[in-house]
Amino acid sequence: MAISMYDASIAVFSARLKALAGVLNAAEQNAVDRKIDPDVFLLARLAPDMYPLTRQVQIATDHAKGASSRLAGREAPRFEDDEQSFDDLHARIGRTTDYLATFSAQDLDGSEEKNIEMKLGGRQIAMPGLQYLLHFAMPNFYFHVTTAYDILRHNGVPLGKVTFISGGQRS
Repeated sequence: MAISMYDASIAVFSARLKALAGVLNAAEQNAVDRKIDPDVFLLARLAPDMYPLTRQVQIATDHAKGASSRLAGREAPRFEDDEQSFDDLHARIGRTTDYLATFSAQDLDGSEEKNIEMKLGGRQIAMPGLQYLLHFAMPNFYFHVTTAYDILRHNGVPLGKVTFISGGQRS
C-alpha cells in the first residue's frame, strides 16, 4: 500500500504538534513545581547562536502550515511572532492544528510531482513536491520540534521519548 502525501504531511504535522503541546505542558508544570519563572524556559537556547524555545515553536508551526499550504497550492496564514508565554505557544499550536484540519487528502493528491518554488537564502529554488516534503519540509520541522524538546530537557524538565512522541499520552 502506498502512503499518501496527506498521511506523510498533514497527519504527521498534526500528531507531532499535539506531542509538542504535551512537551510544553510538562515544561510549564515543571516550572511551577520547581518555582522557576516560566521565562527561564521560554527564553532558553541550546547555544548562543540558536533561537530560544519560543522561536523554535514558532518556526515549527510555520513549517507545518507552510509546507501543507505549498503542497495544496494555498496561501499559508500569517501569524505574528509575538508569543511570550506558554499559553501563547499553546494558542499558536492550536491555530496551526486547526488550520491543518481544513485540509483533506484530495487537497494534496498529485502533489508528489507538483513543482514547489520558494525563496531560500535570497535565491529561488524549485523541486518536486515529494522531494520538498521529505528532504526540506520534514527535516526542518523535526529540527525545530526536536530543538524545543532539547532546550527543555537540557534545562532539567523530566522529559523522555514517550513525551516527545506522544506528548506524554499513553495509547
